[in-house]
Amino acid sequence: MTGSILIVDDDPVQRRLVEAAVTKFGHTAIVTDSGNAGLDVLDGPNAREVSVVILDLVMPGLDGIGVLKAMRERAINIPVIVQTAQGGIETVVSAMRHGAFDFVVKPASPDRLQTAISNALKVEAVEDEMKRASRRRGGGHLTFKDMITRSPAMDRVIRLGQKAAASNIPILIEGESGVGKELVARAIQGSGDRRSKPFVTVNCGAIPDNLVESILFGHEKGSFTGATDKHTGKFVEANSGTLFLDEIGDLPLDVQVKLLRAVQEGEVDPVGGRSTVKVDIRLISATHRNLLQQVKDGKFREDLFYRLNVYPIFVPPLRDRRDDIPHLVRHFMEKVAPADPRRRLNGISAKALAMLQAYDWPGNIRQLENAVFRASVLAEGDVLTEEEFPQIRAQVEGTIDLEVEPESAIAETIADAFPRTDETVADATRPALSDGAAPARLQPRFGTLLALDERGNVRALADVELEMIKLAIDHYNGQMSEVARRLGIGRSTLYRKLKEYGIDPEAGRVDRLAS
Repeated sequence: MTGSILIVDDDPVQRRLVEAAVTKFGHTAIVTDSGNAGLDVLDGPNAREVSVVILDLVMPGLDGIGVLKAMRERAINIPVIVQTAQGGIETVVSAMRHGAFDFVVKPASPDRLQTAISNALKVEAVEDEMKRASRRRGGGHLTFKDMITRSPAMDRVIRLGQKAAASNIPILIEGESGVGKELVARAIQGSGDRRSKPFVTVNCGAIPDNLVESILFGHEKGSFTGATDKHTGKFVEANSGTLFLDEIGDLPLDVQVKLLRAVQEGEVDPVGGRSTVKVDIRLISATHRNLLQQVKDGKFREDLFYRLNVYPIFVPPLRDRRDDIPHLVRHFMEKVAPADPRRRLNGISAKALAMLQAYDWPGNIRQLENAVFRASVLAEGDVLTEEEFPQIRAQVEGTIDLEVEPESAIAETIADAFPRTDETVADATRPALSDGAAPARLQPRFGTLLALDERGNVRALADVELEMIKLAIDHYNGQMSEVARRLGIGRSTLYRKLKEYGIDPEAGRVDRLAS
């Protein structure tokens, strides 16, 4: 698809230069002079014509970051090329964290701008094909078996979710943006007795305050200016099924009162209606905010909080489950393949994978998916390398050694690391066991840690963990960032464990602590 290019810039000279370049490339330009004007186009009837947005970051009023945030909240997934005269790494990082596709520094050369636009259109075309393929495949019920994870940090989430699916109590899913809260909600719905019923989602943070009540509870025709037709509302749409209220912490206080009644009584009052409407729903809420702090600050009703927080589930950020990254990368690469049949990627290099695992992913799984998707579409070769992730490399370079040795690498490629079976890397390196196998067969590949004690019993997990931490600190010469990364935990978690075990992190090596 080669639709129009939306240019958003408050500088009239820069607007004319970019418009001339875009027109010369053969595209139609739509020009606006402010962030709000650009959003009006994306919200208006011509939004479907826009294929790419060229967005200035520094503007009075609503700046470029504000536009990116608004686009994410409104689920507008058009590729955005940001441009600014301030080309520092912090500016690039901020723009990419908020969903920008590419970044150019003013004044951008015509060649650089044309490359950025061509790449954005290429990615959009593949994304459209993926969406069409998904619709052709049809929906099916998502369950916890469909979740891509091998991380112990997610075991608790899955266990809690499976138990929750067997009941109808309200659930509150907490976690940072992009960790997969809606995925967990859909798995709960798909594993329960309402799996064949409606699953209705509402992003409470993306609804204008004056329309929240109408969208949630419905309205009668003529009940307010612009109400030309009757609207049933999301609660009624979800009747007999599941209602997922995402970012519930953004609901206005006056709407929270009505929501409390809907949860307590199972009935809603449409705007302008003369009678209440009974509803039977399973309510799942989600938020990236600290709702308890919101209650203390007077921004969220305490009685509603305790009604919603009956069964809390916390989804950990991706940086606390880095061992999921290889599996997620492979999954996202495979999603792209059917949409671009001209070639198929064979995998990802060990250096690139090590780099992705070293990055903290502030945007979590959503950011990882976007990065892998972009890299997969634009890659020139048949294996993804660190060159396909320039923004990630700019932030990680210098913090890890990208010259990964073959023995310490997870694998040369994803295809090698993960044969197309349920076998994991750990399984592949573990000796095959049979009944009555000798205790030595239970030792890990390099025999560094003992799995069994002198009596042939499995050692306590705490003992093995302590020994593993000591080994890692010793092996990586006290480089705590590298130790944490290799152990697959955050630095704060590592230091907490060191404190618990009485190990001084400032000592660097642990030779004198070995027992």
